[in-house]
This record gives sequence, C-alpha cells and structure tokens, in this order.
Amino acid sequence: MVSSGSADWTPGEVAVSGGQLAYHRTGGDGPPLVLSHGLTDNGLCWTRLAEALAPDFDIIMLDARGHGASSRVGPGDAVDPVRDLAEAVEALGLTRVLVMGHSVGARASAGFAATFPDRVRALVLEDPPLVPPMTPEARARRLQTFREQVARFRSMTEAELRAFGMRQSPSWDPAEFPAWVQSKRQVDAEALPLLNSAWQEDFRGIRSPTLLIHGESDRGSMVSPEQAREACELNPVIRSVRIPGAGHNVRRENFADVLLAVRSFLAEV
Repeated sequence: MVSSGSADWTPGEVAVSGGQLAYHRTGGDGPPLVLSHGLTDNGLCWTRLAEALAPDFDIIMLDARGHGASSRVGPGDAVDPVRDLAEAVEALGLTRVLVMGHSVGARASAGFAATFPDRVRALVLEDPPLVPPMTPEARARRLQTFREQVARFRSMTEAELRAFGMRQSPSWDPAEFPAWVQSKRQVDAEALPLLNSAWQEDFRGIRSPTLLIHGESDRGSMVSPEQAREACELNPVIRSVRIPGAGHNVRRENFADVLLAVRSFLAEV
C-alpha cells in the first residue's frame, strides 16, 4: 500500500454517470485545485506536487475511471474523461476551479475547460498528447497494445515493478515510485480513453488563462515546439513553457522548474 501523503488528507468518492470516482483531498482555505492524472497513473501520483502546493491550495487528486479506486472499466465500456471530470467537479460543489492535468488528464482538462468555460478559473496542461483523433483501426491496435502493457504490469510483483520503473526512469525522485507502482497494479486493461475531438478544437474553446507545460521532443514530449506555437496562436489565453531536461513526465523529470512555473502562473491568476 502507498501512503496517502500527509496524514490529514481526506479520501472520498463522488458519483458520476454509471459509477464513482475516488479522490484524495488536502483541504485548507486556499482555492480548489483539481488534478487529473495520466494514463495508468492514479491520483496519488500527484503526491509530490500536492505536498508542495498544499499550503496555498485545497487540492483534489482524482482517480480516473478504470484507475486507482474508481469504478472499473470492462470490455465495451465507453470512457469519457471530460464528462467524468465535469460531473466530479459538480458533485464536489466546486465553482471556478483551478485545474491541472497531465497527459490524457491534460486533454480531459482542456476539454472540460472548453465545454464549461464558466467553471474553470485557470488551467495548467502538462504535456497533453497533441495527436489527431484515432481511426477505428488505429484505436483497435492501440487498445491491444495497451491491454498487453497492463498484462505485463499485472505479471510483476511490486518489487519487480519498482525495479522496472527505476530502470526506465532513473532520473525520477524515489518519492515518485510508491504511487506509481500502486497505480500500475490498479489500472484496467480497458481503461484507454477515447480522444475523439481534435486538440485544436478544444484549445480554441478555452476561455481561462492557460499554461501549457511541455518537455523536449527528443526526450519523449508529446508537444513539439511547432505545436506549442500553434496552441498559443490558436488562442491568446494560452501561454507555453518548455521545461529543459524533461520528456513526457515533465514534473517527474524536472520537478523544480515545473513547480516554479506552476506557482508563478497560479500566483498571477
């Protein structure tokens, strides 16, 4: 079992269409900040960043559907992260929230901000996959690859998973691995979400101040310099920052620079 971070963090769950989403919440008097994790992670994978920001924000770390302790996803079940995020925010009674997402969680956060612009105060997007919508054939291939990846995770012991993670990501702080290991043993093989909309469509619809954080393409970032420029040209509320020495897992690979960028941006808004 992984620690839930600070001893006074509150676990809970909220009802969403066809199930529930689990979360951990830091509490406090600061403005609410909702964190949406990436594929195969869970909410507690935000622990290191949440601990750093908790003195100033009331942080809610959601487990996406099919991840963590949230409702499971079976064969043929549709996964709509935008709807889930919107319903969770509403069920928690939050208004004008700050939202930060990583990877597919960043795409969900962008879709939420575009669909419900009056409910988002500001938005931070950590290396969203700026890829075109999948064809049915491409999605079938991607889902099969994902199922095989989850099967590999499930075949490993916790010790083997940790060793695998540390070999794969030797630059990560050791504090990242307990939640990362736990999350890989929780994810469903059918939890791959649909990315049906073009990312440009969602980005055009955002009305809140937005920080796009990305790494370096040759290190695995899913946002190229050209796409970062396109995003800023599409919508004047978007600014971007490239974090050196990082790939797709930007905050895990250069925590200090990401924390500085996020703190500075949130202080402005």
